[in-house]
Amino acid sequence: MEKGRIAETIHFGVDDTARLTYALEHAEQAQTIAVRHGTQEIAVVISLRDALRWSSTTEIGLYGELATTDGRLSVAIEKDFACLDKSDEENADRFQNPSKGETC
Repeated sequence: MEKGRIAETIHFGVDDTARLTYALEHAEQAQTIAVRHGTQEIAVVISLRDALRWSSTTEIGLYGELATTDGRLSVAIEKDFACLDKSDEENADRFQNPSKGETC
């Protein structure tokens, strides 16, 4: 999260417009969890303070609610833990599993 944004894109076909990008961003001025959306993209924005705390502790997730025209939208951002039965290469971009070393 040092650069301020991580993102992935899902492609639904060969047309360049057949895609959806989802992102997690941090912003120093953010006070609460927010959602920014645009054409073919949705981004969840959190404060830099929350991003640093969450990424460097055992805290599993960040949670919030946003007001919408239909009521409230619950937002959950949770760590993707390494699988216990995958190789180090397959787990390279995941958080260390808190159950590592335990027998399943």
